[in-house]
Amino acid sequence: MRILFIADPLETFKTYKDTTFAMMEAAHARGHAFSFAEAGDLSVEGGRVLVDASSVTLTGEETAWFRKEPAQRLPLSAFNCVVMRKDPPFDLEYLYATQLFTLAEQQGVRVFTSGQALRDFNEKLAILKFAEWTAPTLVTSSASRIKAFVRQHLDVIVKPLDGMGGAGIFRLRPDDANLNVILETITGHDTRTVMAQRYIPEIRDGDKRVLVIDGVPVDYCLARIPAVGETRGNLAAGGRGEARPLSARDRAIAEAVGPELKRRGILLAGLDVIGDYLTEVNVTSPTCFREIMDQTGLDVAGLYIDALERACAGA
Repeated sequence: MRILFIADPLETFKTYKDTTFAMMEAAHARGHAFSFAEAGDLSVEGGRVLVDASSVTLTGEETAWFRKEPAQRLPLSAFNCVVMRKDPPFDLEYLYATQLFTLAEQQGVRVFTSGQALRDFNEKLAILKFAEWTAPTLVTSSASRIKAFVRQHLDVIVKPLDGMGGAGIFRLRPDDANLNVILETITGHDTRTVMAQRYIPEIRDGDKRVLVIDGVPVDYCLARIPAVGETRGNLAAGGRGEARPLSARDRAIAEAVGPELKRRGILLAGLDVIGDYLTEVNVTSPTCFREIMDQTGLDVAGLYIDALERACAGA
């Protein structure tokens, strides 16, 4: 196959933990050729979706780990599949890229995850489709409604709808002296919609990333355990990752969500599970492949490339 990865600049990859790099290694091991582009390299001319893409070769070295050829302008249809791995935020430029993907798909291009699915599955709001598996949740731009929610549940997490890595997350209690100013700030004085969730104390045992590939849960999750004095378990916020077999509840959640993900054409998702509750459905650029692979020996990247090969073969 000829695969196009669309992601953030290769120079920014931390290869010892980067999931996209793990995918590239697995693809390379199968003999697949791949190229790289950024979302801003997409264009449309004469009705065709084009991309300025560079062929990439892995060198096997630790630092200078890739060799990139000069970019060529090609139709997106020149590739067997496109793997979208651009990190959030899901801003207007990201939205425009998904719309170009939808146009490309109409021209026969296979895109994972599809433009429509990326638009439909906001990583925070997607849990509302599976409310029976979630903790009490409020979505609103109203600071007063959030304040009432905090008074009701006493301990609440508030987060933006377009972030990643734990950015912009606050833990609030009714007696917080900064409650009003935090709510004014995060809602932009009632102009920005956010999500509030009842705090789940089991976060101390880890915010679990449960991977679902082609609708099927991976047998191990990564429990991201908060650093001392920290509420967030995200690795980007200093959390420690510990691979664990799925619990019965983890698997039940993943098996409930998996068929809908598969129906929507979402080849890879990262479910965030705290305690017994689903808190997010990550579809833009789910991570944690490398940590699970290194700690368990399970070839998660290989499972993903298996699924990609099946999808491109129409299986």
